[in-house]
Amino acid sequence: MRVIAGSLKGRRLKAPDWDGLRPTSDKLRETLFNILAPRVSGARVLDAYAGTGALGIEAMSRGAVSVTFVEHDRRAQALIEENLAHCGLVKGCVIIRASVASAIDDLTHARASFDLILLDPPYGDTPAEVLRAASELLAQSGVLILEHARRHAAAVSAGRLVRTRQATSGESALSFYSCLP
Repeated sequence: MRVIAGSLKGRRLKAPDWDGLRPTSDKLRETLFNILAPRVSGARVLDAYAGTGALGIEAMSRGAVSVTFVEHDRRAQALIEENLAHCGLVKGCVIIRASVASAIDDLTHARASFDLILLDPPYGDTPAEVLRAASELLAQSGVLILEHARRHAAAVSAGRLVRTRQATSGESALSFYSCLP
């Protein structure tokens, strides 16, 4: 697992040494960030279900000004911290140690707003409620991306969100959402 492009291009990231964490493949991350390219520089990013932190670190490498990582697994939190330290990323990075639903609720009450929201839940989860809740955190011109199993259809809409695009790679799919006008 490595950083694909930007200031940290080629930097190797530490992968989990336990089962149950499915890092986004380099190929899928490259597809995602090729699509998002014009939106990343200067963006405020929420990386929910952060796992290794690879998505948020890729965003920082490509010019995002801040990334908020949300992860409830203590082993994954430690892995994110290791990967951030290895990349020399401290400024602009926050790790929230909570469930995604709880963190989204807290961020909503704090009136947080993000330009990019990256959701990568376990493929068995149905995140309709999380999508609806996360829609309240998305800036009006922002984009929310849901990574999911290709075999499971993503919601066409949720809360203020409407699906605008899909991309697939192998067994994975990316669904892109924007705010309703």
